[in-house]
Amino acid sequence: MSATDSRSPATRGRRHAAAPPLSRAARARRRRDTRAAWLFISPWVVGFLVFVLWPMLYSLYLSLTDYDVINAPSFVGLDNYRRIAQDPDVALAVGNTAFYAALQVPLHVVLSLALALLLNQAGRSAGFFRTAFYLPNMTPPVAVGVLLLLLFNGQSGLVNEVLGWVGIDGPAWTTDPAWVKPGLVLISLLTTGSSVIILLAALRDVPAELHDAARVDGAGAWRRTLQITVPMISGPLFFVTVIATITALQSFTEAYTAYFGAGNSTYSNDAALFYSIHLFRQAFELLEMGYASALAWALFVVILAITLVQLRLSKRFVYYEGEQR
Repeated sequence: MSATDSRSPATRGRRHAAAPPLSRAARARRRRDTRAAWLFISPWVVGFLVFVLWPMLYSLYLSLTDYDVINAPSFVGLDNYRRIAQDPDVALAVGNTAFYAALQVPLHVVLSLALALLLNQAGRSAGFFRTAFYLPNMTPPVAVGVLLLLLFNGQSGLVNEVLGWVGIDGPAWTTDPAWVKPGLVLISLLTTGSSVIILLAALRDVPAELHDAARVDGAGAWRRTLQITVPMISGPLFFVTVIATITALQSFTEAYTAYFGAGNSTYSNDAALFYSIHLFRQAFELLEMGYASALAWALFVVILAITLVQLRLSKRFVYYEGEQR
């Protein structure tokens, strides 16, 4: 090193490590690759801009207007958002939705994990049961709503008939307000198949050496599950929890089909009035599109806030292999 070279070793190292400039042919090839990449993803980009971003921005504008579809929107500022705070049906819908989500999400996650653990021990028959568990996910949600009325009918439903075999007098699931939401939660558990598949794939990646070492140390199956399996699949478990939470907060089709469809006026509608149902009725039954848009954006903000809190908490409880702590 010459006496006149005053650069620090780090600076000299960065200069020596710098990539050589690209040739003209390489730059032309990179531009062609970039154009080809944009060409391939352009259908998705156009679809996102036209069918997702633009409707979202337009609904944000509508949330600041009084719009009934027939007449032109008239600007009302934040009146629709003030109305949300004063609407008694919103308070009822928020309470129903929160109760449903608080009951459904933990049961969904626990049941999915239990079924995935069983499938992981099933051996060659796992393929058959994996398909069987996933098949209810292929059922249209409208059909699930009709199935709810058939299975949980207080007089002739299959659920109460099975309970009667063991001497239990089943409740009026579809007419008693105290049992409407539990019935909806139970019918929703039929569609845990996708979460089961995700968790099963995660279980297959847990190193067998960890279980072997714990078994040698005398750890039982329950302890190995809690201290090895669950921490090792905490990432997929967190993903399933987030998706289940978002889905529960937007629950609509099954409850609407069962309790708000044609001919269902005799049922306990107030107990099944979820937030998304109230939003739908404001938009497409009462044609208050401006107010419905405000309801939609309020739901979006709430879901975003809950998801951000979950992401914040995940730093404490979620383990990713190879992550530096």
